[in-house]
Amino acid sequence: MNTNQFGKKGWTPERIGDLSGKTYIITGTTSGTGFEAAKILLTKGAKVVMLNRNPKKSEDTIAALKQELGDSIEVSSIQMDLSQQNSVKKAAQEILKTVPQIDALICNAAIAQVPSLTLTDDGFESQLGVNHYGNFLLQALLYPRIEASKGRIVTVGSMGYNLGIKTIQFDDMNWENNYSPNAVYSQSKLAQIMCVYELQDRLKKAGKSHVKAYACHPGASRTSLIKTSGSLTTRFIWQLMKWSPLVQSAEKGAYPQLMCATEPNLDESGFYGPTGRQNWTGPVGAHTLEPHAKDKEVAVKLWEVSERAVGVKWNF
Repeated sequence: MNTNQFGKKGWTPERIGDLSGKTYIITGTTSGTGFEAAKILLTKGAKVVMLNRNPKKSEDTIAALKQELGDSIEVSSIQMDLSQQNSVKKAAQEILKTVPQIDALICNAAIAQVPSLTLTDDGFESQLGVNHYGNFLLQALLYPRIEASKGRIVTVGSMGYNLGIKTIQFDDMNWENNYSPNAVYSQSKLAQIMCVYELQDRLKKAGKSHVKAYACHPGASRTSLIKTSGSLTTRFIWQLMKWSPLVQSAEKGAYPQLMCATEPNLDESGFYGPTGRQNWTGPVGAHTLEPHAKDKEVAVKLWEVSERAVGVKWNF
């Protein structure tokens, strides 16, 4: 086991300095790791723009944060549903109009364990549609602002990337022939992670070394991800597991994305998350990423397929 570059305790938010004048955009902040990440950034003086599906929940979240941290925090929200490409485009337009600087876009929102094959309005399998295509489109549309801000793109993946097939199922991207909640969740997370490293290569090639892209995962955290979209059995098992020592708090689950958004000179080639047993919990730092997640040939094809699917070409 390699030693953690941040010492025995791993990376913690104590390392974050004053973030006054910096702006962070985070998806999925009404609960779980996204909420905790937003809260910690706000306590450091940052401005946070939240992108959430449900406007009412966003309002409640802002009220809760102001109650805890005071009315002077700079937090706002824009409605966005990752499962609808039009909603992503609309939100991106509003961001480009109203948010002059993006120090980091943190793609935290995801869905998991959708019990049976469900298609989005755009005709994508829902887990791939939300976790991969929705985020891919959002990143592409906001990229020019991120580049102008010398900012970062942080993708919150999952150790689930390693639980399914070790490549992308290009001949049936909607999994119409062999749908399984876990296999497709794994596929969506693998796609997300692969695109981070492919993006790094494309940025380097375009001479854009001032834009950074990072991949991380929260480990096993107490969040509502499974509670809201898994089948009854999955949710029941997860409820039991949630209180086991194998699972950490949502706050700790937020550390990897916070590190990738704020830590100076962080090596982009790393994959970041808890470094304890099975990478579920433990000190946060870099750890092993299985080689199939950096398969160049598959990544290039996935990038091209994704650009075609969302109808937007990245403009480096």
